[in-house]
Amino acid sequence: MFDFRLKVFYTVAKRLNFTKAAAELYISQPAVTKHIHEIEKHFNIKLFERNGTKISLTAGGTSLLKHTEKLLTVYRELEFEMNGLTHQHGGTLRIGASTTIAQYIVPPMLAVFHKKFAGIKPELSINNTEQIEWALQHDQIDLGIIEGYSKNTLFKYTPFVKDELVLVVRAGHPLAKSQQINIDELLQVPLLLREPGSGTLEIIAQALKALGIKLSQLTVEMQLGSTEAMKLYLQNSDAAAFLSIHSIFNELQQNRFVVIDIDHLELERSLYFIQKHGDESMLPGLFIDFCTMNNLKL
Repeated sequence: MFDFRLKVFYTVAKRLNFTKAAAELYISQPAVTKHIHEIEKHFNIKLFERNGTKISLTAGGTSLLKHTEKLLTVYRELEFEMNGLTHQHGGTLRIGASTTIAQYIVPPMLAVFHKKFAGIKPELSINNTEQIEWALQHDQIDLGIIEGYSKNTLFKYTPFVKDELVLVVRAGHPLAKSQQINIDELLQVPLLLREPGSGTLEIIAQALKALGIKLSQLTVEMQLGSTEAMKLYLQNSDAAAFLSIHSIFNELQQNRFVVIDIDHLELERSLYFIQKHGDESMLPGLFIDFCTMNNLKL
């Protein structure tokens, strides 16, 4: 029902890449170009500036994007409410989520979701990103929620929420007074790291690689398989750890942990819903739409 041309524009505007937009929309690049030209002709305005292989939004494009985002939100709400009137949703929804997401982000969403759709029984399992992708590939779960940079072509990735990894120490730690170090100092700090296959570990490795640093150069005191284990360890040691900001809200409010800033190192990441390409199961899409529509970003 929604004008597909605006969906094409929205995708191009977000990706700033015609090829990526075409792949995401499952149409050809010439078709993407045609839709954009039709919108430009309709409004008699240029939407993108082209500089070689790079594109950017014009003032008109920026304005159209703002209004398109509003229209998409209204459309999602309309579709969701109308479908709710015509379908009796029921069944089991098997969700696999990585540790931080499963412990600190998803449970409140599941509680609200279950109130609205009492006939749906969610099941939540906790694993690292690598294991969740394996489970989804082998039909052991219906929907994954993961962290990490790598993208597997078997899956469709839908952005969920933003997160930030921060370096954390206990209150009273020698670094807690200054609350800031440089990269060279980081190499000397005893660190707790997550296990191989963890999306958190992958993000740290990628960020350090951009600065010419390998994981092997860090002073690794121990690798632990869960955020809660790392938090308990930190409270009783002079180690530090990279943890999701979502996972330490209580400890920061209670002044039990301190965040240490690292010069020239930022560890922002996106968390993603993942589904198998071609999977038309209703319940995973319903949960994704519900979370998006309600803007439950904690």
